[in-house]
Amino acid sequence: MFVDSVTLQLSAGKGGDGVISWRREKFIPKGGPAGGDGGNGGSVILEADPQIHSLEDYRNKRILKAESGRPGGSNNCTGKNGSDLILKVPCGTLVKDSVTKEVLYDLTEKGQQWKICQGGKGGKGNSRFKTPTNQAPFVYTKGTAGQECEVELELKLIADIGFVGMPNAGKSTLISELAHIRVKIAPYPFTTLRPNLGILQFDDYSRLLLADIPGIIEDAHEDKGLGLSFLKHIERTSALIYVIELAPYQDRDPFEEFLMLRRELEAYNSEMLSKPFLVAINKIDQEEVASLAASFRERYPFDASTLFEISALNGIGTDALKEAIRNLVPRQLLAESYV
Repeated sequence: MFVDSVTLQLSAGKGGDGVISWRREKFIPKGGPAGGDGGNGGSVILEADPQIHSLEDYRNKRILKAESGRPGGSNNCTGKNGSDLILKVPCGTLVKDSVTKEVLYDLTEKGQQWKICQGGKGGKGNSRFKTPTNQAPFVYTKGTAGQECEVELELKLIADIGFVGMPNAGKSTLISELAHIRVKIAPYPFTTLRPNLGILQFDDYSRLLLADIPGIIEDAHEDKGLGLSFLKHIERTSALIYVIELAPYQDRDPFEEFLMLRRELEAYNSEMLSKPFLVAINKIDQEEVASLAASFRERYPFDASTLFEISALNGIGTDALKEAIRNLVPRQLLAESYV
């Protein structure tokens, strides 16, 4: 199950208490204080891991606590420190205050960590309080409580290429063709109910991460359809591919659908229109689509080199599109980035 938002109650470990203890050794009549300090409590740490693509692990684990420190021991022995609780989350995870929705931290890089809750400090044993005028202190301190917080984790996928299109435009078929992954494909709208991720690998073994989000409908920026739930997942992509369906037997204008998609992206976040993009008019293998494709080309206001006629189902035109995708994103990802 793809989960992109969870609310967690996090607690760091409590520090262990110091103790009161006395030396009781043969031939040492005046042993003195020997109580050890308590161990420090474990902290809660968030860590970005590129091998994780969802917050699914925390769907049924909403209350998480780090280990507390152990009490001190006799003979000035310090208690064991509590283990840190390291919570691994996908790259692109926003940490928000659950009440104010303020963004507290953004985990974007592989291995990036943030200590969200500091563990409590261990208490002091009575040997810490020995002075020249107080040789036998009968006092100790308790460990302090660890920090607690309630936060909302929200995932915004970090991908190189984001697929944008109406429901049933063929985005899932295209990503399965380019990335050789198995996704749910069916001849009805909203087949895709969660983002699909795939890796497009080139002959030189460079790689790009593709993200296919559920179909966008008009007024998606107002949270209609699947709307805001998935528009956020293409905010951080480096480039976009608009997948437009040619539907000769339906009263639909492919070019107007292309303009509608751009309006929805602009209404959601105007900066998304500044991203590099390609347009793939899909299902060119159908009968009676030549006039629709010709009309789209005539009205297309951008560079003709960004427009491709393809059939994702039959692999028509996908090789040329794949080569254009390579040139669309300047950075090439190393193989180890997604393994």
